[in-house]
Amino acid sequence: MLAVLIGQHGEYLLIFSVSPGQFQEGVMTVHDHWQMDASAPELYERYLVPAITSVWADDLLDRIEPAKGESVLDVACGTGVVARRLAERGHVGRLVGIDLNGAMLAVARAKSSDVEWTEGSALDLPFATRSFDVVLCQLGLQFFPDRPQALREMARVLRPSGRLGLSVYSAIEHTPAANAFVQALDGFLGPESSRTKRAEHLTCNADEVGNWVRQAGFDRVVVETVTKEIGFPSALDYVRFQLTATPMAALLTREDDAGRERTITTIADDVAARLDPSMLANGRLTFPQESFVVVASLR
Repeated sequence: MLAVLIGQHGEYLLIFSVSPGQFQEGVMTVHDHWQMDASAPELYERYLVPAITSVWADDLLDRIEPAKGESVLDVACGTGVVARRLAERGHVGRLVGIDLNGAMLAVARAKSSDVEWTEGSALDLPFATRSFDVVLCQLGLQFFPDRPQALREMARVLRPSGRLGLSVYSAIEHTPAANAFVQALDGFLGPESSRTKRAEHLTCNADEVGNWVRQAGFDRVVVETVTKEIGFPSALDYVRFQLTATPMAALLTREDDAGRERTITTIADDVAARLDPSMLANGRLTFPQESFVVVASLR
C-alpha cells in the first residue's frame, strides 16, 4: 500500500492509502474508457480538473485579465490549473503557484515548467511584502482554517493597486449534484461521511464574503454570484470520481474492488433519483454549480 497525501486544495489535507492498481479491476469492466489506475492527485487532474476547476479557472482569468509583465500568484493552486491556463494564454511575466500539498504540486510540476511551484501555507505566504501585481485563489478560501489571515496575507504580498481574484463555492443546496451526493452519502455511509464534501461549500452569503475581503484591506470589492453548467459522462462517473480522486476516497478504503464498485453504483443510483430528470438527459449528468466570485483591489 502507498500512503498518499491528498487534498482538493492546499490547506485541507487527508492521508489515506492507495494501492497502485486498486482502481483498475472492477471499474474498468464498467467503463473501460476511464483509466482509474493512478494516484488520487493524478485522477483529480485527469477527471475533475477538466470537468469543474478548469471552468472556474477560465472564468477567473477572464475577469482579472493579467497584463503583460504582471507578476501573478496562484494561492492554493492544487495541480495548478489557474497558473497553467494563464501560461497557455501566452502570459509574459512571473507566474507562481503555492500549495500546502506536495502530492498535488508534484502533478503541477509534471504538467508545466513555466510556473514557479512552491510548497507553503496560505496563512504565511513565503514571499516579501508587495511582491505581486495579481493574486488569484480559485475554490480554496473555504478550506483555510483562518480565512481572515489568508486574505490579509494575500493583501500583504500585493503591490499598491494590485488586484485580487477569487472564487468560492456557495451553499451546497445551490449545486444540485453535490447536494444530492451528500444526502446519498449520509443515507448509505452515515451522517459524518458527507463532512468532507460539505466543507467545500460556504454557508454564508455573498455580502459576508465581501466583508471578509474588505476587512483584509481591500477596497473596490465586487462580489458576484455566478453559476456555471458542469457536465460529466454520467451520474455514476460523477460519484466514482468523487470517491476515488478526492479525500473522500478514504470512505471506501476498507472495501475490496468489488465492494467499492457496488457502493459507488448504489450511491450513484440514489444521486440520480434525487435529481431533476432534465439533468440526466441522454445518460449524461449536467447540473448548475454556483460560486461567489470576488474581484478586488488595493489602493
